[in-house]
Amino acid sequence: MDKEIVISVKDLTKKFRSFTAVDHITLQVRRGEIFGFLGANGAGKTTAMRMLCGLSLPTSGSGTVAGCDILNQAEEIKRHIGYMSQKFSLYENLTVWENLNLFATIYGMPAPKIKEKTNEAFSMLGMEHLRNVLVKEIPVGWKQKLAFTAATLHAPDIVFLDEPTGGVDPATRRKFWEMIYRASSEGMTVFVTTHYLDEAEYCHRVSIMVDGRIKALDSPEELKRQYHAGTMDEVFRIVAKDAKRGD
Repeated sequence: MDKEIVISVKDLTKKFRSFTAVDHITLQVRRGEIFGFLGANGAGKTTAMRMLCGLSLPTSGSGTVAGCDILNQAEEIKRHIGYMSQKFSLYENLTVWENLNLFATIYGMPAPKIKEKTNEAFSMLGMEHLRNVLVKEIPVGWKQKLAFTAATLHAPDIVFLDEPTGGVDPATRRKFWEMIYRASSEGMTVFVTTHYLDEAEYCHRVSIMVDGRIKALDSPEELKRQYHAGTMDEVFRIVAKDAKRGD
């Protein structure tokens, strides 16, 4: 009954001279899971995510992402993942279609497949009317949908979302989470960082990083039970109250 483990790291550590940004973290994430990766600014989230994405080598520790070794298969990892940042990573002076075509090409999709998948995406999202519109001219909600689509058009095993809903209104955030749930239901693993603690409630499991270490890891319901809290915001405040780094 257990789903396949697609991220598995043990004692993952990253040091910058005398500073330990990520301090011996251990975790496993399963296929189709929505995994929330929480922590204040400076806790080590971004550094950890960069290692998982194959963008930074760990100082020590071991692990695999989509079956690829993080120590010596960083380039292979990149072929199995998608990535979306808070800035959306879109090219404002290209059209919606040109953005999708560019990202699909970068991810190595053949031209016939790109045409098929982009047409499917336009139809599913109701974006056909925006196909030839410059990205800088479309509303932020559509940009967000477009960025997620660009990051997942190649059907990666895992999509990493780094603060993907920052700066958008609550209604747009809810619609974006509908896209996340759809991807998860189709077997894609979603690894997401967020500053919105209410969004942690939508995750299957959540980890909370404090000063480079994972201090809590479980389902939102179980974490609230463990810490006698009514919300994930309360859980976070309890777990991170003695943090020396961050805001």
